[in-house]
This record gives sequence, C-alpha cells and structure tokens, in this order.
Amino acid sequence: MKRLISLCILLTTVAAMQAQTFRNPIIPGFHPDPSICRVGDDYYIVNSSFQYFPGVPIYHSRDLINWQQIGNVLDRESQLPLSGTTSWLGIYAPTLRYHDGLFYMITTNVGNGGNFMVTARDPHGPWSEPIWLEQQGIDPSLWFEDGRCYMMSNPDNTIMLCEIDPQTGRQLTPSRPLWQGTGGRYPEGPHIYKKDGFYYLLISEGGTELAHKLTIARSRNIYGPYEANPQNPILTNCSMKGQGMQIQGTGHGDFVQATDGSWWIVFLAYRNFGGSYHHLGRETYLAPVSWPEGQWPVVNGGEPIDTLMTAALPTSTASTQAQPAAPTAPTFGPEWVYIQNPKRRVEITEGKAWCGVPTANVRLYATRSTLTDNDRPAFFGRRQESECFTMEAVVRPSPDIIPADEAGLSVYQINDGHIDFFIRKDADGHSLALRCKLKGIDYVVAEKKLTDDPSLTTIRVRSDGTYYYFEYQPQTDLTAIINDKWMLMGRLECSLMSTEVAGGFTGVVVGLYAQTASESDRSYADFPYVIYSEE
Repeated sequence: MKRLISLCILLTTVAAMQAQTFRNPIIPGFHPDPSICRVGDDYYIVNSSFQYFPGVPIYHSRDLINWQQIGNVLDRESQLPLSGTTSWLGIYAPTLRYHDGLFYMITTNVGNGGNFMVTARDPHGPWSEPIWLEQQGIDPSLWFEDGRCYMMSNPDNTIMLCEIDPQTGRQLTPSRPLWQGTGGRYPEGPHIYKKDGFYYLLISEGGTELAHKLTIARSRNIYGPYEANPQNPILTNCSMKGQGMQIQGTGHGDFVQATDGSWWIVFLAYRNFGGSYHHLGRETYLAPVSWPEGQWPVVNGGEPIDTLMTAALPTSTASTQAQPAAPTAPTFGPEWVYIQNPKRRVEITEGKAWCGVPTANVRLYATRSTLTDNDRPAFFGRRQESECFTMEAVVRPSPDIIPADEAGLSVYQINDGHIDFFIRKDADGHSLALRCKLKGIDYVVAEKKLTDDPSLTTIRVRSDGTYYYFEYQPQTDLTAIINDKWMLMGRLECSLMSTEVAGGFTGVVVGLYAQTASESDRSYADFPYVIYSEE
C-alpha cells in the first residue's frame, strides 16, 4: 500500500511538472488570421495586415509561447499595391508553408489583384515578386504531396481545390468543390493536413465575429467526398461554457505538430473590454490539441479558451527563446507601419540622449490627404498590443507650417474612426487640440492656446484598457521631458475605437501623423523623441 501511495504521489508530481501555464494571446493586438509552420526547431507565424504597409508580419519562436517579429513578408510596393484600401480591404488571411527548402506565403490582396503567392529561401527575406493565381475566393492555402502543389480557397462560399504550378502559378486542373462546411455562413480559411491515411480539411465558419468557429472534415481522397466530424465545431467560445469568457470570436486556425510530436493550434480571437467591445483587434492565440491515431482532433480538451491556459508545453532541444523586453528607446523595427503605400517614407536620424535615454529623430513629411481622406496619409505607427500602454512624443512643426497644418499622435482604428492629439498652426500662433473622428462626426473635444514654444511641447496618450488619456507637458527645457508633471487634456472611452462602434475589423494602431493644406511638399514635422511602452 505504501508503494502504491508513493507511486501515485510520484505520478501526480510528474504530471504537475509537465503541466505548465501560459497566457493568451501569444501575439497580442491586431494580429489576425494566423498561419504557422515548423522547420526543424523553429516555428514561424504570419498574420494578415489589411491596409498597412509593409504587410504580412512574420514571427519566429522556439517554444510556441514567446514570439519575436523578424520582418514583414511584403515590404515593396511592387509586392503590395494598396491603392484606396481601408480596413475592409488589402491583405486578407495568409498561409505559410515550407517545402523542399523554400518558404511559400499565399494570400489575397482584396481590391488590388486577388490571390498570389511569394517565396523565399530565408524567412527573413527577401521574398519574391508576386506569383498571381487564377482561382479566386479568399484565404488561399497550399498542400504539397508527391511532387504536386494543391491550392485551396473559397469562391462562391465553397472550399475549392485545384493543382497549380508553384513556380508560375498556372492552374493545371479545374477547380473542384470539396466542402461547404456545416451550414455556418462564410466557410473560409481552409487548410489540409494528412494524418493516419486521412486528408483532414479544417475551415472557419460563422463570420469573424461572435459566432466564429472551427469545423473539420476528412476523406481518404484529397478530392473527397469529405465526412464532417460529428463533434463539430471543434473550437468556439460561442457556447454555454464559453459565453462568459473575455475571449470571444475564436476561429480561423492552423494546426502544427511540435518537435516532441504533440499537436497544437494557433487561431484568432478577440478580447472584450468594458462590456462587449473590442478595440485591440483580433489577436493570435494558442491551444493544445489531442489527436489520437485515426481519430478526430480535440482542441483544449473540448473546453473554451481562456486568457490563462494550462497544458504540457512542448519540449525542444533548441535553447529557450527569451521574451524581448519592453523597449525604452525607439528602434522603429518591423512593427512600425504606414497606412497604404506612403508617398514619402519617414526619415530617421540619430538624436541626442535626453535624461540618459537614447533617441532618434523621426521626420514625417505632411500630406494634403488627412487620415479621414485615406489617400496615402502621412502616418507612421505600430499596433497597440496591450490594453495598458503609453506613447509619448515631442512634436516640432516645420518652419514652413501654415495655418490649419497639424501634427501629433493618432489612435487609429479606421479612416472614419480615429482620435487625434495634435499641435495646429493658427493665424496668431499655435494651439494644442484633441479631436475625435467617428463615422462622419468630427468634433474637437478640447483645445488650448500654446504660450510656450510649440517645439518644446511633449504630448502623450496612455490607456488603462477602459479610457484613453491625452496629456501634455509645455516646457522650456527638454531635459525635463521624463517626469510626472503631466496635464490632462481629455479622456475618451476605448470603446469609441472598438469594432462595435467605429467599425472595421482590424485593431487600434497608434502613431505619428502630419497633414498640411499647402500645395508644396516642404511641410513636415519632426518628432525628436518618441517612446512606446507597455505595462
């Protein structure tokens, strides 16, 4: 009996050691439609990017939990034309696959060309010019087998399959229907996997919102017929068990087998704040998968997805990847993006250290197009990746600034849903103003005449997840820039920038902007001090 008790204690201890906790989302903020592939000990994820340039952020990890952005797949205008795009258009769900030493990324540029793919030997790039494809629909995916390359997408709300030439993109076989799902609207996001003699077809249904879900079918033949899993959906938080979770809208996923043989799934979902509102966008989440031989996969033991998960995390022979620390100085790495293809990219030069913090000067050339006009506006920002964050900057208007010109910070959800905190040139000086643009309503929340030198004004936006706070420091000495003497200009609820209120289905991007009424291209704004940090 003592031996039995000791054995039970040992097994319980081992199980406890294997079960670890991790937090969802694994890639927070506006990072929807994840697709994952593993090459050796390395995992890579790509996400959709819609109207932002460069597009399709690519992330790397060694443990599935800690991810670091290593670049953007589409970093040239020739790869990514974005004329006229809003958050409803541009780059939809990409798929990332690896075959015979080559990475393939296939996606849809909605409004500017349709389906295409690019390739690279190194996931850091450079990636090829687009290889355009004939079969349309959105959310294309690839499957390689026996020297053949198959493409899937969803024209006419049906998952269709054809064979293509991966070098030229030429379609080699007619498109054939595979499955229309279980009856949910918008069957999309197809991926094929082969396991235990079955072809498994994973898709999303229900629309990328509250009723989002993942369903799966299988067949002995790649062309079908496909039998639906009797336990569909295999993932949704729109259920009796999941309806009270902060996480909702779970769907659009991709399986991966870890280095230790375990199965996992990455997928999108969003987090509600202040009720049923989400403003950070659809994010990337992770869950364990049980997939016994010859049986259907079960995600997270059939339980809903939560922000704190417990699972036996995969082991790896590779060294553990450290979580990058929050930046204390601007790096302006691959996480910084423009809205559409910029007319002129920012100029970044080394700045002087203030209060021991190294800085860089960002020069942003103003455009006549406003953020609302949405015609390649002058904007340079990054995704808001935490409900609690701060972005602050010194704003220095150029000497050529004329009345009505403005420059500052923007909390941007969509072209007709953004909050701007800026310095404006008046007929007799400068003003500091806070303005909200929301679905055709454009109103100034607060305004203040600046009596100090406007080039020495620091502004910031911070959030606690419920409100955005807009604060400023008028000063005469930039060495005083890092202190607690902030004055509140105004505060606005984060829900104003949510998909439910502002519209769109991307997520908040915070950044610098500049606009001018001048016909010349000489007007600019310098931002000699910019910091983004998260709690």
